[in-house]
Amino acid sequence: MKQLRFGIPKGSLENATIDLFGQAGWKISGRSRNYFPAIDDDDMACALVRSQEMGPTVASGTLDAGLTGMDWVMETQADVETVCDFVYSKASDKPSRWVLIADRESDIHSVEDLEGKKVVTELIGFTRRYLEERGVNASVEFSWGATEGKVVQGLADAAVEITETGSTIKAHGLRIVCDLMQTHTVLIANKEALKDPFKKAKIDQIALLLTAALTAREKVLLKMNAPADALDAVIGVLPSLNAPTVNHLSDENWVAVETVVDRDQVRILIPELRAAGAEGILELDIQKIC
Repeated sequence: MKQLRFGIPKGSLENATIDLFGQAGWKISGRSRNYFPAIDDDDMACALVRSQEMGPTVASGTLDAGLTGMDWVMETQADVETVCDFVYSKASDKPSRWVLIADRESDIHSVEDLEGKKVVTELIGFTRRYLEERGVNASVEFSWGATEGKVVQGLADAAVEITETGSTIKAHGLRIVCDLMQTHTVLIANKEALKDPFKKAKIDQIALLLTAALTAREKVLLKMNAPADALDAVIGVLPSLNAPTVNHLSDENWVAVETVVDRDQVRILIPELRAAGAEGILELDIQKIC
């Protein structure tokens, strides 16, 4: 039986990815101590692969497609096709940044100040290329874990590390010198796999539904009833993807209104809708928006 061999990123993105697939309509299970989790889709077979290894694994054809960070695609310079971009992480739906960090009292205030200095990072290939392109001669050494601690302990002059908020960096007595790269999750595919109609259709399906699930996280469905003579006032309050849906109720003096709005606007909209005459306002989560 023909299947799409798909890579789930193992590590920090693993649970967030499985949750996203669940929202999109796939159940992935049996992942504890198992590098080949089950998925409720006979057209797919999954494997857990470290984000750092996803690009080369897909490029080699061992997997047909997978999810990983754009940073690791750039790091490995894997010969893959980027199908779709996503923004989600283990903590939030915000992009992460690779930043240059140094001790709070350090005299390093720019990339140029790294001349002759020692830099530690997990993103060693990208960092070396970044410095070379700017004519900066520095020693860049690989660090697997506790990267910030090496700067705190004086084992390195600076580090290139990933962060979302920068709070951990500040807590360690360090500071961000500058951003080097913003990264996000990407769906990558083997170029030969995309020539196969079956596999391409499956990859396109995954891209569509994951995008729809992420879009839905930022929206909610508002439903309400309103007196017919207050309809214009209620609609005037409502933003919408398109025009709000309006249906007449059995009582001709009342209408039902529903629309999709930004989640972070609900706390402002509900009092305004009530003031305009709306009643029985419901806020409902949405699984997907295509």
